[in-house]
Amino acid sequence: MEPVSARSSRVVILGGGPGGYEAALVAAHLGAEVTVVERSGMGGAAVLTDCVPSKTLISTADYMSDFGTAADLGVRLEDDDGDRITDALADLPEVNRRVMALAGAQSEDIRSRLVEVGVRIVEGEGALASPTAVAVRSAEGSEELEADVVLVATGAAPRVMDTAVPDGERILTWQQIYDLGELPQRLVVVGSGVTGAELAQAYLGLGSEVVLVSSRDRVLPGEDPDAATVIEDVFRKRGMEVLGRSRMAAVERAGEGVVVRLEDGREVTGTHALLAVGSVPQTQGLGLESVGVELLPSGHVAVDKVSRTSVRGVYAAGDCTGVLPLASVAAMQGRIAMSHALGDAVAPLNLGVVSANIFTDPEIATVGVSQKDLDEEKVDAEVLTLALSRNPRAKMLGITDGFVKLFAQKGSGAVIGGVVVAPRASELIFPVTLAVQHRLNVDQVASTFTVYPSLSGSVAEAARRLHPTD
Repeated sequence: MEPVSARSSRVVILGGGPGGYEAALVAAHLGAEVTVVERSGMGGAAVLTDCVPSKTLISTADYMSDFGTAADLGVRLEDDDGDRITDALADLPEVNRRVMALAGAQSEDIRSRLVEVGVRIVEGEGALASPTAVAVRSAEGSEELEADVVLVATGAAPRVMDTAVPDGERILTWQQIYDLGELPQRLVVVGSGVTGAELAQAYLGLGSEVVLVSSRDRVLPGEDPDAATVIEDVFRKRGMEVLGRSRMAAVERAGEGVVVRLEDGREVTGTHALLAVGSVPQTQGLGLESVGVELLPSGHVAVDKVSRTSVRGVYAAGDCTGVLPLASVAAMQGRIAMSHALGDAVAPLNLGVVSANIFTDPEIATVGVSQKDLDEEKVDAEVLTLALSRNPRAKMLGITDGFVKLFAQKGSGAVIGGVVVAPRASELIFPVTLAVQHRLNVDQVASTFTVYPSLSGSVAEAARRLHPTD
């Protein structure tokens, strides 16, 4: 497709999440006339009901866990009478108020920035009337927006099963947990993927008794096996009940609680159940198929590496595409789409350099090739794992679990992947990502100064141990 003239183009974006609002900022910067249609609030689910709220909740639980670490460091808390304080208590309604206030503030910041650069925001629902027109319904009425470029960035929603229907009170999706008026006494989390693992540990840290129901052999089945083993060990050590190879058959209300029925006939009871069994793309009712946009069997929009769909002038970004369900990837897809459509310099999406993080405690951060790639002989690499327990800064901080793992290409020594399991691994993965992105070799990483003592010193040490000797 020949790019349209940015200065005379009209861009309509369906969805105000990371893919949508980042695309809007790029398009506005390039001089396009931009309209964003969003029904729930700027920032979309990522800001309002998913990423921002969940990570804020997790941060609160992490803060509470610091009280336990303090005792190991020789620090104890006392009240005014000199009595030792042994427990920190979470006021869940107050925690949730802060969580949602923060999400709302972030949403308003995004809205303000878009308005500042001249983006029109329509609160309503939109659908493609044609490849060059979007029909919009809002509180002000209906209108049809002409468009030279359309970006579909409508995201995904929690998967709901007929045998486990959420009621918003006792049986909950991850978008409904912020309405809880009290901390669940016994929470049964169904699903041990990223969302299930993160929220299971968050509520455990807040003080709930937690049972994690996993259909697979271990938690986080799609992640680095060494990292997943560390997290599962931490879960059990902190008192979580983890049920492996336990596939859920149904979830039902049982008086003032819930019962989770497993396919092998066992029953797990609790006061609440949290469903974390995946998500489905929000692509229905958008007029996509009627204008010829190809959908995958899963319902996701099929896109190429510059976010084009099968229809000229129509692009898609984010979780509705199923490329990789990360806010950072959605944002990059949106930016790439606008740069491509409006004729700016652009490079195709490269998933090989995407860093990702799981916000358990400790966190798991990854980039580049994986242990699975190595085990399946897709890459020829050296691997080095360095336990954090030997890092001096980790000792000072009371960190006993975690590691740094680097993958280096045989021959060249180029860093092609890495895993960090540590508190704030989301920050520690950045130097590894830089190395992967820019094809730095292990000697270049090892010869770069690090602060002593620091956790990042383990990244350099791992690289140093991968120095080729042949």
